[in-house]
Amino acid sequence: MTDVSAWIGRTEELNDQLSRNLLMRVAATLGEAVPAHGEALAPLWQWCFFQEPVAESGLGEDGHPARGGFLPPADNRNRMWAGGRVEFFEPLTAGAEATRVSTIKHIEEKHGRTGALLFVTVQHDYLQDGRLAIREEQDIVYREPSPPKTSSGEPMVAGHWREAVTPTPTLLFRYSAVSFNGHRIHYDWPYATETEGYSGLVVHGPLIATLNLRAFCRGNPGARVKRFAYRGLRPLTAPEPFEVGGRIVAPGKAELWAGDHNGLAQRAEVEFE
Repeated sequence: MTDVSAWIGRTEELNDQLSRNLLMRVAATLGEAVPAHGEALAPLWQWCFFQEPVAESGLGEDGHPARGGFLPPADNRNRMWAGGRVEFFEPLTAGAEATRVSTIKHIEEKHGRTGALLFVTVQHDYLQDGRLAIREEQDIVYREPSPPKTSSGEPMVAGHWREAVTPTPTLLFRYSAVSFNGHRIHYDWPYATETEGYSGLVVHGPLIATLNLRAFCRGNPGARVKRFAYRGLRPLTAPEPFEVGGRIVAPGKAELWAGDHNGLAQRAEVEFE
């Protein structure tokens, strides 16, 4: 395998305008109201911005940009967004320009039951008007081809709030579109099932996290989210319905989860005030 240590410390800066046109598309995809100019974006909507367009000739077979640019090469492996940690200092506001500065912080090769795993941690700093609004660490894992997990072994539990979600192929396609995510597992059924071995179209990990945190905000309308950490346990596939929910476990702390009849698929924690 290529020595990937040289990728540690690499940075990338992207500027974007949090335009009303794209915000209208995000809001329509998620069934939300469109924030007016100067109003705050809902938590995690930043994932639909700061995408660097790549020509189709620059894409790999999986639909992602070919590896070996900003992210290290990991040929013949399947890419997954495994989880992350997000700190909210102040909201990004609609209509204004903003900047995302990304830095590769850590790369580690591990060996699990399904084979070799390459973990890459990327830090994203989101700035607006020269101030740090959001800082997140995103965990990406590249795994050798292997059958996806169908159950986490962790059953769903009762919470203080819960919401049902039906992940239609249209929802997955539209979220791929607004986040400019070309990964074929989310919209190309033959590729998802025959090449990567899933039982259907895969629900985006970031979409699950967004719906999970939204359910927390709806269930706790007076709370201001300070930190959010999430980890994927297994995939969810369309059109199988699933739930997002959670419970308060201590003052200013909550546990969140997403899953279906096969058990938990994502765990998360929130710190709030």
